[in-house]
Amino acid sequence: MTIPMSQQQDIRRLDAKGLPHAEIARRLGVDRGTVAKYAGMEDCSPKPPARRGVKSILDEYKPIVDGWLEADRLMPGKQRHTARRVHDRLVAEHGFTGSYSTVLRYVDEWRAANREPSDGYVELEWTPGSMQMDFGLAKARIAGEWVDDHCLVVTFPHSNKRYAASLPAENAECICEGLTAIFEHIGGVPHTLVIDNASGAGHRDSKGNVTMSRVFEAFVSHHRLDVRFCNPYSGNEKGSVENAVGFLRRNLMVPPMAAETHEQLTRLMLAKCDGLGRSVHYRALVPVDDLFSDDLKALRPLPSCRFDAVRWETRKADKYGCVEIDSNRYQVGPALHGRRVDVAVRATSVTVKDKDGRTVAELSRVYGRSPRTIQDPATVFPLLARKPGAWRDCSIRPDVPDDVRERLDQADDKTLKASLKAIAGACEAAGFEPAMRAASHLVDRGWPLAEADMAILARRFADGDADHGGDLPDLGSYDRFNRPGEEDA
Repeated sequence: MTIPMSQQQDIRRLDAKGLPHAEIARRLGVDRGTVAKYAGMEDCSPKPPARRGVKSILDEYKPIVDGWLEADRLMPGKQRHTARRVHDRLVAEHGFTGSYSTVLRYVDEWRAANREPSDGYVELEWTPGSMQMDFGLAKARIAGEWVDDHCLVVTFPHSNKRYAASLPAENAECICEGLTAIFEHIGGVPHTLVIDNASGAGHRDSKGNVTMSRVFEAFVSHHRLDVRFCNPYSGNEKGSVENAVGFLRRNLMVPPMAAETHEQLTRLMLAKCDGLGRSVHYRALVPVDDLFSDDLKALRPLPSCRFDAVRWETRKADKYGCVEIDSNRYQVGPALHGRRVDVAVRATSVTVKDKDGRTVAELSRVYGRSPRTIQDPATVFPLLARKPGAWRDCSIRPDVPDDVRERLDQADDKTLKASLKAIAGACEAAGFEPAMRAASHLVDRGWPLAEADMAILARRFADGDADHGGDLPDLGSYDRFNRPGEEDA
């Protein structure tokens, strides 16, 4: 029987005074055997807790389970017994009647007791100016639409300073664009970058060799970076950024952030990350920004020119003037059908140049498989002006405002041709969006879509002059004077 430490002390104290064991037992109200036990104890050092052996229904099956788990050591990590599989085999092959939780508990205990000496983690020391990078996924509103925002998260392990950038995907162009935004924000370039080989920056082959993508390789050379890819299944090598992904998702993206573009959302994120630097470092117990000053001192200067994260492709336009990039069709213009063009693929845009280097189309880059052809309607209106009969079945109808589309649908052939020509001229003068705003303005007032009115009004919208008023002059008389014999469109 175990008695309180205070009684043990009393027994040993009275025994040291020479009192008989019977007298000590009487005074303290304990058994004489207990007195003899503690009075004669040579070592009173604390002992580890004694574990009582408890019989288990699994006892007779333990040698079988041990054999299976021991054999697993020779198998690949993803081809070993799980506790569920052990339980299923015991039931099916040996008539085991115990519960799954009993098997799970024993398997966990066996693996904990039979770890290899090499199992476990080594605590890493990070010098100032080292950076880790990873991606995290969060919901955000871009231009009013819910999207899966691919957050590029970086952390400086020395100080635990964290930054994030908003991107539409996780390819090499996006990685370079996001890192460039962060480098410019902090005013320098880290000397070392540790990243996961699962990202679009590089790929690891079956022999463990990493090959960087061409765009990212140029980015590394441009910034003189020392890049390290983590070993497979070794997230601890960049554990700082693994924690930062969850931290920033909880602290930046709750509630979800909103912006017009990914670039604008990145600026908002970076500003919020600056504010988080006032928190206290979990181990150094000083503000994170105080430690981050060491990281800033260790940064290399920014290159003299900004890196253009672009992937160049050469494509031949089909008979509709379209090219295919990443399984999506982009229209470069009907006039370029059958011709080869150079395509600059960036994180958020696709720019098409002809053989002379002139830009013929600037389109938004679309991710995923789009059922529609991605196009700039401004490049289609010149063709429609020559072939107005194609208007009612053309693919750009959904891009045209409802009121303008209705006006064009109701127009006779001559008016339709003149209106399409006016819109084409306004698109060439100011772009598609200002041209549509000008057309809606004229339709709202019941005016015809005249070339001069459209061009002037579209330019004013493009210049940000919304104070067009209701007194826009009717220039139809000038049109009739310059083109006698033609009716007003």
